[in-house]
Amino acid sequence: MASMTFITQIFRDMRNQKLRTLLTIFGIVWGTAAVILLLSFGEGIQLNQQKAVRGLGEYIVIMWPGRTSKSFEGLPRNRRIRFKAQDAELLKSVPHMKAVSPEYSFWNARARVGRRDKLVSITGCWPIFSEIRNVIPKEGSRFINQEDIKKRRRVIFLGTDLAEELFPDIDPVGDYIQINNVPFLIVGVMKRKEQDSSYNGRDTRRTFIPSTTFKTMFGREYINNIVFQADAPERMPTVISGVYEAMGRKHKFDPADKQALSLWDTSEMETFFNTFFMAFRIFLGVIGAFTLIVGGIGISNIMNVVVEERTKEIGTKMALGAKKRFVRSQFIFETMFLTVIGGFVGFAFSYTVINLFPYLHLEEYVGTPTISVSVSVAAVSVLGVIGLVAGYFPARRASNLNPVEALRL
Repeated sequence: MASMTFITQIFRDMRNQKLRTLLTIFGIVWGTAAVILLLSFGEGIQLNQQKAVRGLGEYIVIMWPGRTSKSFEGLPRNRRIRFKAQDAELLKSVPHMKAVSPEYSFWNARARVGRRDKLVSITGCWPIFSEIRNVIPKEGSRFINQEDIKKRRRVIFLGTDLAEELFPDIDPVGDYIQINNVPFLIVGVMKRKEQDSSYNGRDTRRTFIPSTTFKTMFGREYINNIVFQADAPERMPTVISGVYEAMGRKHKFDPADKQALSLWDTSEMETFFNTFFMAFRIFLGVIGAFTLIVGGIGISNIMNVVVEERTKEIGTKMALGAKKRFVRSQFIFETMFLTVIGGFVGFAFSYTVINLFPYLHLEEYVGTPTISVSVSVAAVSVLGVIGLVAGYFPARRASNLNPVEALRL
């Protein structure tokens, strides 16, 4: 019954003070939209950057041979370490190792299709390389497999951009390409991906063949580098320590000699980006929250004005027996009612903007804004706290009025 009385009072005030009510609600609408849009765009930018970082591979390590900086078991320092495919096999036994692949590299190989030819980078690897490095085949194609390795097949997998340049407007899978005048069957084309870092050039412009075929074709005994992946990001330090132990035993160097192996741990880069973007999103959220606080201050001021205008009415109610709790609840209810209306409109506006944003085709630069559960909970929580605080102080002031003094005004 009290709720119906409060709602009737609210609509009466809204009808009598249209402009004031509109401006009050607009402050909450703008504040709510600011919180949601800033957090949503912040999350979109983070996901976009994370996707680009993981284009190289998710929590992987690229390892190159180095030179020893310490003498070990009678052997001198400054010895050159060189990798073979057997080293990659050895690393499979390291605890918590998820996947490992050797990587042969040959630059400036001549690829020719009809009259089109280009200088390309050739990579020899194992089938698991596709999963480690996120080199995912397009639908209807495949990466190299174990049979290709076993039989040393002349099969090749093309990067996206290279395939489009050499085979414009057609699907190259099943066709042949000449690599240094040797024919290779194209078994797959890479699915397009975002990639903001590399070490042998962007994967979209590379070619991949079986490691055994590479070794036979180029007569290469030693591999250029090894890529590996732990079974969990937090176990990467343990895996790296195990790699130094295993390689130290194999190549006779001190496992504490960090110069013997050159490692690029991409998990460190991703951890940095995650920390940076978490701080960035918090910053955006604080800006949005302050914008919403401004709207809350507007509501509080308006409710104080309402208390002034309805002082005699409040005095009459209290003289007739209305309790302080009733008066206080009425003003808090009115404040929350206006806050909910403004919040709903703000949510609707934000939802519309986010759904229309993809039509601008700007995802490449700022990602796709997303209203996630965390964003929604944060916005609702801030909105509720501000609405409650904005209404409490005017409501307390109204409930503390002296009925006799109020009736004199």
